[in-house]
Amino acid sequence: MDKLLFPFVSIVGQEDMKKALLLNIVDPSIGGALLKGEKGTAKSTTVRSLAQILPFRETVEGCPFNCDPNKPDALCPECAEKVKQGKQLQVAKNRMRVVELPLSATEDRVAGTLDIEHVLKTGEKKFEPGVLAQANGNLLYVDEVNLLDDHIVDLLLDSAAMGVNYVEREGVSFAHAARFILVGTMNPEEGELRPQLLDRFGLSVDVKGDKDMDVRMEVVKRRVAFDMDPAQYTKSCKDESDKLMERLTQARENVFKVSADDSIIKAIVTITTSFGIDGHRADITMLKAAKANAALEGRKEVTKDDLRAVAALVLSHRMRRRPFEEAAFDTEELERCLQSI
Repeated sequence: MDKLLFPFVSIVGQEDMKKALLLNIVDPSIGGALLKGEKGTAKSTTVRSLAQILPFRETVEGCPFNCDPNKPDALCPECAEKVKQGKQLQVAKNRMRVVELPLSATEDRVAGTLDIEHVLKTGEKKFEPGVLAQANGNLLYVDEVNLLDDHIVDLLLDSAAMGVNYVEREGVSFAHAARFILVGTMNPEEGELRPQLLDRFGLSVDVKGDKDMDVRMEVVKRRVAFDMDPAQYTKSCKDESDKLMERLTQARENVFKVSADDSIIKAIVTITTSFGIDGHRADITMLKAAKANAALEGRKEVTKDDLRAVAALVLSHRMRRRPFEEAAFDTEELERCLQSI
């Protein structure tokens, strides 16, 4: 029996966290999201609740690698062989899901493993899929990502960036598509991520508990109401959840039709230069996030308001800072940059 999750649409406040997650659903190439904050700020609850609003997607029925039949160049070896033999791939429509990575997961559990004994005996490759196979086309959630071994984090980020999981054992190799939305949560009190890894997350949010009395009261009331009757509470939010899912579906279809003129690109470059951001990853990510924000709001062109909406999410974790110093995002500097264009 599936455990009922607190509805995403009923989460009070935490607008930046919710926006970072929704933008990644609209355009997974943004590069995922890192949610940093103290315990008890609804990070895990929010990520897991996405399962109720994630859109549907087409997959090859029965494929353990969740192959997308609309992307023939990214089919796993098994599906590619069927196509080569002229067989018709059976298509299933499934809702995207949240795949959780256990903190204790080994590299073999994450990437999958080749059965070398089977290869030696038969000459045929036999691959046991790992978490990355389950995550293909879905959302991969890593709680306490800062406590994972660095080589596992590197593996996740490399696979997310390239869209491919490549496994090699004893000279035998296997590859399959691994396109997923990587979401990590962490409590900075338990240790930070290396700056090189921070930069690989598309968006980042510093999640804080709300100090407003009315907001905190509403959080308590909604949670208590849910705990008393989860089924009824979830049912009462179904219409709103369905509307948000439909909005996300439309945005995913339209995001690649959103345009941005040279004035927007100039504004992005001005902002990243003014904030002292190294490299070009931030510029590209900000453009993608701005387009996703426009698509989510039903528009076909990026405006400066889209840049205002996403700038802090893109830049806050990429700004230079001294050890033990918190990086504060300067909204006044952002506004000066936008007004100068």
